[in-house]
Amino acid sequence: MKIKILSFCIFTLVLSGCDPTPNFNTIPSISYNSIGSETELDSNGKKIRENVTISIDFEDGDGNLGATESEINDYVNFRPPYGNWGNYELITSRLENNKWVDRIMTTDSIKFFPLLKIDGKVGPIKGKLDLHTTAYHTNNTKQVLFKFKVRIRDRALHVSNQVVTDSLYLPYYQ
Repeated sequence: MKIKILSFCIFTLVLSGCDPTPNFNTIPSISYNSIGSETELDSNGKKIRENVTISIDFEDGDGNLGATESEINDYVNFRPPYGNWGNYELITSRLENNKWVDRIMTTDSIKFFPLLKIDGKVGPIKGKLDLHTTAYHTNNTKQVLFKFKVRIRDRALHVSNQVVTDSLYLPYYQ
């Protein structure tokens, strides 16, 4: 009798320790996590650029997110279906005359993030993605309020929801 009870207890413990597989949608979903910038200085202490990091949390039901380096460099077969924004869309919004003006910067027009499930197995995935962009300081820039809009898409070209970051001041050429 004691063996049956002990076996039942061990079986129950094993089952309770198993995490059920998440049931995410196969269309990626993202949520805003954070935004920050770090000022880069030259050897004289003069501001050169602001290195901006935008962090989003993601989840995807089949885990088909990202691209390999060779795929990103394949302009014939891989990139054409992605059109003009890759797998990571970044829209820059600048406060101008009390209105937010959206623009896709040339340096941000086609962005790709790396393959997230390198084993190639189909299955749910969740995590955090960091995107980096840059704003340069010059003698003709002033601090202006910016925020960003972000979307991602998977290898099947399913597009996520769009999130908007908090705003921050960055240099802007005028």
